[in-house]
Amino acid sequence: MHICPEDRRICASILETARERGECTKPISTLVVATARLFLGAPYEAGSLERGCAESLVVNLRTFDCMTLVENALVLAGLIRRERTAFEDYLAALEHIRYRRGRCDGYDSRLHYFTDWLRDNAQKGLVSDITGTIGGIPFRKPLHALTSRREDRPALLDPRVYRRMVMIEGRCSRRTLRHIPKADIERAEGKIDAGDIIAITTDKTGLDVSHVGIAVRIGERLHLLHASSRAGRVIVSEVTLVGYLMARRSRAGVIVGRALPPEPR
Repeated sequence: MHICPEDRRICASILETARERGECTKPISTLVVATARLFLGAPYEAGSLERGCAESLVVNLRTFDCMTLVENALVLAGLIRRERTAFEDYLAALEHIRYRRGRCDGYDSRLHYFTDWLRDNAQKGLVSDITGTIGGIPFRKPLHALTSRREDRPALLDPRVYRRMVMIEGRCSRRTLRHIPKADIERAEGKIDAGDIIAITTDKTGLDVSHVGIAVRIGERLHLLHASSRAGRVIVSEVTLVGYLMARRSRAGVIVGRALPPEPR
């Protein structure tokens, strides 16, 4: 695992500043938004976790894709709540949230599909899937976006890794999921809090969600704080969440996760 000195500096600055300001008493949702806002303007980098065949924990607080922004905001917010400032604590928390059962053990141990990520981290007590309680309806979908594009993922050229990913996709495909269709978002908007995780479900074949961000409020309306490929950086969308969903037919609805206050560790 290669660690850039700049990542150490950024991490230390965020955590030490938060401790000096006594931010550990703030709600976890407030800290998620505040932490994510620190990265506004940071460059977008697609596929930032894909670093060849050998899987290792990727640390990057300089550039983001949509999922690494969400993961880092949650990790740093949790560390602020626990008043932890050591870089080793950050590394442990990042591995814990990114990998199945909290341990990096090969390419297939990474939680590639958002719904799998949400389920695993709900079991860890880090987040809660609130979609069903705020009007979500059930759906099922075959997930195979990774293995159907095997040639694009060097790690999947290993037959053993490929077979394990096929099995994981099979398990994910058998689960009943819930989402809020975009036609119903306005009715559910008041039940979504700033700091909630917003995952955009998609009608694209083999994929559960196409994008992930963090809910923020501008006035009374929800907007998305996210790493945007179109803008090329981390932004708060000018359009509302409803407008964002309506802009593309492939954006089917949302899954909503809520960060939970961390247990002392």
